[in-house]
Amino acid sequence: MKSFIENLALLRALMKENNITAYIVPSTDPHLGEYVPDHWRIIAWLTGFSGSSATVVITDSFAGLWTDSRYFLQAESQLSASGFVLMEPLLTEKMDFIDWISENINSGTKIALDGRIFSIEQTRKIEKSLKDKKISFDFNCELISKIWPDRPTMPQSIAFDHSTSFGGMERSVKIAEAREQMRKEGVYYQLLTSLDDIMWLLNIRGNDIKFSPLMISFAILGEEQILLFTDKSKIPLKLASEFDRLGIVLLPYEETAGILSALPPDSTILLNPVTTSSSLFNSIPDRMKIIEDLTIPTRLKAVKNRVEIDNIGKVMVRDGVALTRFFFWLEQNILSETLSEISVGEKIDSLRSERENYLGPSFSTIVAFKEHGALPHYSATLESDILIGADGILLIDSGGQYLDGTTDITRTVIIGRPTYQQKRDFSLVLKGNINLAMAKFPVGTKGCQLDLLARKALWENGLNYGHGTGHGVGFCLNVHEGPQNIGPGAGAGSKTDIKAGMLISDEPAIYREGEYGIRIENLILCFEDEETEFGKFLKFETVSLCYIDKSLIEISLLDQKEINWLNSYHAEVYDKLSPYFSGEEKEWLKEKTGEICPPSP
Repeated sequence: MKSFIENLALLRALMKENNITAYIVPSTDPHLGEYVPDHWRIIAWLTGFSGSSATVVITDSFAGLWTDSRYFLQAESQLSASGFVLMEPLLTEKMDFIDWISENINSGTKIALDGRIFSIEQTRKIEKSLKDKKISFDFNCELISKIWPDRPTMPQSIAFDHSTSFGGMERSVKIAEAREQMRKEGVYYQLLTSLDDIMWLLNIRGNDIKFSPLMISFAILGEEQILLFTDKSKIPLKLASEFDRLGIVLLPYEETAGILSALPPDSTILLNPVTTSSSLFNSIPDRMKIIEDLTIPTRLKAVKNRVEIDNIGKVMVRDGVALTRFFFWLEQNILSETLSEISVGEKIDSLRSERENYLGPSFSTIVAFKEHGALPHYSATLESDILIGADGILLIDSGGQYLDGTTDITRTVIIGRPTYQQKRDFSLVLKGNINLAMAKFPVGTKGCQLDLLARKALWENGLNYGHGTGHGVGFCLNVHEGPQNIGPGAGAGSKTDIKAGMLISDEPAIYREGEYGIRIENLILCFEDEETEFGKFLKFETVSLCYIDKSLIEISLLDQKEINWLNSYHAEVYDKLSPYFSGEEKEWLKEKTGEICPPSP
């Protein structure tokens, strides 16, 4: 196996042969999702960096990697002998890789990348940034396969039917609904590139992608047929027969661009520019009208149906049982000298695996002790793993994929005695979580309008957090799945209307660098509340079920409404979970969910 230095040298030699000044490699695959198969983990092979999000730029004298703050410590360690430098904000003056290229690449040179793994939106940004320079672009440049001889093959999991007992709607109904919406919008075709869109529309799931039950595929939805591009061996005979009856035609995955280029040029196609690669976009006939927007399956699946909602309630009970067993076990074993961040995470995953309909974790479990908790999405590695000591704050963010739902929950607990600052911080975060959970708002309200509710108590005390407050959650699909989210308003997701049936996370936080992090996350489901002369109003129901650490609460900072909410929530946690416990575990849960009272005047 070649070293990273040798891999870099081979790539530079190919760049020189092709007269390339700068070559760009992202951490994505042709579907531009959050997680990718090993075949597309080019950055890990090239640099040794194993984080899920990064971009590298290589020239003849420079090799840099850009990632986000959750991976800075990990990247610094993993890149030490790679020939690549970590481009932290202090080094880049907060420039992203496009800014760096614009500043450092001379006019008259050539920039290349593999357009199959860059969105059309991103390549447009690169071109726009460099429009004043005489730069030559090659957006169809694939160099890696020539120097990666033992590259992993593409995954070959077999698709399986996702029963309507879980999802509630026959695939024929979903297809008909999507086509009806297409007719209303004057769309002849839809290009589906997001795997979750295809899985939802066809009521199938797979095992090609880590943490998400997806099968690698593209699809073109037309008025009479659906062209499904995937390896035919992935579709069992019974499923293939059903597909044939519904006009779903199986075609080789590699033929997507070619078929796309042969569509009638006088027709209209809908696609999402964020999830459509530059390569596929440029295959569309020149005279074809292109509508760039969210796809119809993305919009439809964001609103959960009645069967999905009922199943979400059931899966939250099973998930809550696993979490209760875990936290009981943690308290019993906390003085052990062998508990580490990694081993604790493995215990959570193990207890979830005992639950019915469990498929696997919905993301890499986050167990962050003391200062590691100050990294918003820290994930322990062999290099960073530390023992859980007898004193400090422990942040645990975890979730599960079940056939009947997807979970994501964060709890922060104290080991030992908390300081007043820790209790104050925790209570202000809790106030934000509760205030968003109690929100009542008119139809048409967007996530950016609700974000303030989670931050208000923190802002009033000069505190804040740098990430969004909530993300959409799929149904046995992606744990991070829009279009909806709750955040400050920088992205399109936070400008999406929050609708009844949407499942969203509620996760305000605070991070004190070098000390600890505090985050409290529940999933909340939007539902219709009432209609008045001023319009229809919506509310949230908190569906996650796990106790909140009362020993970290400074009760004097909560008002009576917040205390009432917490007591009501804890009563619900006990009522729904206690039937699954007995003896010491049940008594422990009763104490953890007992009422709190405001301090005497």
